[in-house]
Formats: sequence, structure tokens, C-alpha cells
Amino acid sequence: MKQETILKSCLIAAAMVSLVLSITIYFGAGDDTNGRLNGIYVGTWVPSILALGALLLVGRKNDA
Repeated sequence: MKQETILKSCLIAAAMVSLVLSITIYFGAGDDTNGRLNGIYVGTWVPSILALGALLLVGRKNDA
């Protein structure tokens, strides 16, 4: 398997896990406002993980 494919798979998996964790925390908090805010905070990791992945993949293509 290519290293680029492994990197893409890991990044997508990390983003999906973050999304599921965010939803679980948000709805598991019930009426607790701080718990819901924690779920929203974890949800902001998804675009950050994907942006990091895009940055890493562009950097790899420029090196080649």
C-alpha cells in the first residue's frame, strides 16, 4: 500500500472518529450546557484534521 493512501485513510478515520465522538458527547450531555459545548469543541476538530491532511498531502506532492 502506498504511504499516501495510508495517510489519507488515517486522516479520514480520525475525522470520522472525531465526528462520532462529538455527536456522542453533545447528545449524551443532556441539559448540561458545558457538556454540549464540549461536544461542539470536539466537532471543530474535524475540519482541523482534514485541513492538516490537505497541508501534508500538498507538501508531499511538492517534494516529488
